[in-house]
Amino acid sequence: MRRGVDRELLEAGGTWVTIGRRKAQRFPIELDVRYRTLDRRSEGVMGTGKTINISSSGVLFSSQHKFPIGTRLEVAMRWPVKLNEKCGLKLVGIGRVVRQAKGKLALQSLEWQFRTTTQGLAGK
Repeated sequence: MRRGVDRELLEAGGTWVTIGRRKAQRFPIELDVRYRTLDRRSEGVMGTGKTINISSSGVLFSSQHKFPIGTRLEVAMRWPVKLNEKCGLKLVGIGRVVRQAKGKLALQSLEWQFRTTTQGLAGK
């Protein structure tokens, strides 16, 4: 078995599963996600999708775009819990694409941060 196989995703029977040991526990949660590229040298690409799972070290989500491994993205999703039961939250992450397959992107997070909001995701 080749080294690094614990970092791969396998598709089995229409369900995504992970193999091997992970740095962080993954939580299956479906949230609307907006993403955009963070490359200053080229025109930005923006899109939407749905999260499949999330952890402190990254997120797997559906995407209408394909990006080269290493592409820097910002992702934002409306968090399902409000701050003090009043103020909306969105979770914003910056990371790099580490895998992609069949309309799904895996993003390794470099940073996560909650932001307060009175609306949905930016521009929505």
